[in-house]
Amino acid sequence: MTKPLIIVESPAKIKTLKKFLGAKYNFGSSVGHIRDLPEKEFGIDVENNFEPTYVNLPSKKDVIKKLKDAAKKADIVYLCPDPDREGEAIAWHIASILPKNTKIKRVTFNSITQSEVLNALKHPRKIDQALVDAQQARRLLDRIVGYK
Repeated sequence: MTKPLIIVESPAKIKTLKKFLGAKYNFGSSVGHIRDLPEKEFGIDVENNFEPTYVNLPSKKDVIKKLKDAAKKADIVYLCPDPDREGEAIAWHIASILPKNTKIKRVTFNSITQSEVLNALKHPRKIDQALVDAQQARRLLDRIVGYK
């Protein structure tokens, strides 16, 4: 029988979540961002509506493989990075690397308490594209202003 997979941003959260949720779930961590604009290229197509080109971070190769493998074994993946625009973008990037047929839901909680986590899992949602767009705009501006 397959289990749901919970992916958080920080591996430190997994131990606490396991206490609340037990063996009913599998867990993984992105350890922060897994994708970004390329390090040695501009990565923004200014001629094409400022379309960004994201690449998998080389330092996250093993993390990405583990997340993909775990998702293949899950009946559903709950993306649980932090409840802010960076966390939303991390969730969006994780979703982009998972197999296409993966059932994905976004779950947010403001504190890691049993009641908060259980309540959040009862109210999953889709990834908030407006928050992703806000993070992308900030990231693109950082690159445009600071790229050398």
